[in-house]
Amino acid sequence: MRITWLGHAGFRIEIEEAVLLVDPWMTGNPMFPEERREEAIAGATHVVLTHGHGDHIGDALDICRELNITCVGIYDLMSWWEHKHEIDVVGFNKGGTVDLNGAKVTMVNATHSSSMAGANGPIYTGAEAGYMIAGEGHMIYLSGDTDIMADMEWMGDLHKPDIGILCAGGHFTMDMSRAAYAAKRYFDFKTVIPCHYRTFPLLEQSAEALRDGLPGVDVVEPEVLVPITL
Repeated sequence: MRITWLGHAGFRIEIEEAVLLVDPWMTGNPMFPEERREEAIAGATHVVLTHGHGDHIGDALDICRELNITCVGIYDLMSWWEHKHEIDVVGFNKGGTVDLNGAKVTMVNATHSSSMAGANGPIYTGAEAGYMIAGEGHMIYLSGDTDIMADMEWMGDLHKPDIGILCAGGHFTMDMSRAAYAAKRYFDFKTVIPCHYRTFPLLEQSAEALRDGLPGVDVVEPEVLVPITL
């Protein structure tokens, strides 16, 4: 299994027979080298979205059209895009599990918001979400944009993820200290990968507080387009 950061909250996850592009925002992303876009999306089988904010859905439609692949996410947004943009979608909801080329992807709760810019103000795009992704003997908890929430207790107990991909930049989501608290209290991760940080000066620039708060856990600060093999 390989996990590759695309900058901000975007990831390429190669697991089972799937290549998942999660929240692929490349165009205009100050962390992503746009000349390497073709490399980042090569062989992708699905686009998976956590919510409708522009820094998460940015390149999703273009990639789905270009590669003729399926977009996966919350039912409301997927239904709208299927009708408006005529792309293939898998729309589901929290508690549901879909099989993406052998990777079992379960939608779980997050606490955030979900909208996109419209001509007359924000357009509601369904609820925000996170995912549990099972395959190759691992369970990944991809938090999406969220703060700490009590739901993490049952999510950790039921799904038992060994890998956490956690938003941790602060301001819009948990910061590093809060992410460390959540990981230590609710989960038993072997590996934690922070995201949604370093993109802008407003966000945290280092994972030091996360690492300090999780002794014994392998906290991997990702580098853009450098695969992490697990």
